[in-house]
Amino acid sequence: MPISDAIERLGKAIFEAPFGGARIAKDAPELAEIRLAMVDAVKTKSHRAGGKLVFPYTVVRVRLLGVPAEQEGVFRSEFLANYFAEELKTALARSNQRFPEDLRVEVLTTPELPLPGSGWVSVEAEMGAPQAVEPVAARKPAKLVVVTGNANRTEVVLSKTRTNIGRGTEVYHTEGPSRRNDLAFIADNPTNRTVSREHAHILYSQKSGEYRLFNDRSYKTEADCRLWIVRDGLSQPVHRSSRGTLLKPGDEVHLGNAILRFVMK
Repeated sequence: MPISDAIERLGKAIFEAPFGGARIAKDAPELAEIRLAMVDAVKTKSHRAGGKLVFPYTVVRVRLLGVPAEQEGVFRSEFLANYFAEELKTALARSNQRFPEDLRVEVLTTPELPLPGSGWVSVEAEMGAPQAVEPVAARKPAKLVVVTGNANRTEVVLSKTRTNIGRGTEVYHTEGPSRRNDLAFIADNPTNRTVSREHAHILYSQKSGEYRLFNDRSYKTEADCRLWIVRDGLSQPVHRSSRGTLLKPGDEVHLGNAILRFVMK
């Protein structure tokens, strides 16, 4: 398979993970290849002590070759690094192997293509400096207030890390349940029909104290994103991305013809 196809398939598996990355399609062969490369690197760096295998390194660095610069944000996301770290820790625990509690994975990318006979994935291990404990930002209470449209509630307090917005409370795909919308436009009327089943979600960052809006819709052209923020009289489209768009107090969130207001005290 050409390297460009592998990168495209891997990026799609990451980008379309439901629940904002709470789970990912583990049957993607590219993910399996990266997991295998990590496990092989761990084996070469492990040693036996006290009758058990020990992996003493705190940082496993995964480098992906052939990733276009415009896609590096998806692959370098905190979600993907955490996903691989959990996969690696699970594999080590299953083999009864000891490893540092602060073991972490870093994902790096480069647009450079692999040389003939070389792989597109390389893995290194090293002793990293202890991660500094960053102060947690105090959470400012926030909520969404329904301005236009008929939802299951007139407002929703953003007390969870993730808040889903869409049409219908429960969303199912052919393979099973996909998500539950916290704010659901359930009535059948012209305004609500412009809201997609999986339209958007809001993530709260404990580190920064920010609320960010993400577009969950599947669409082919930017003109059909159907998610906007209106701020100070100006409209800003919210396209699908790994970072989302920062919400500010007073922002109007337009989902098709339905309108919400973001309120923060």
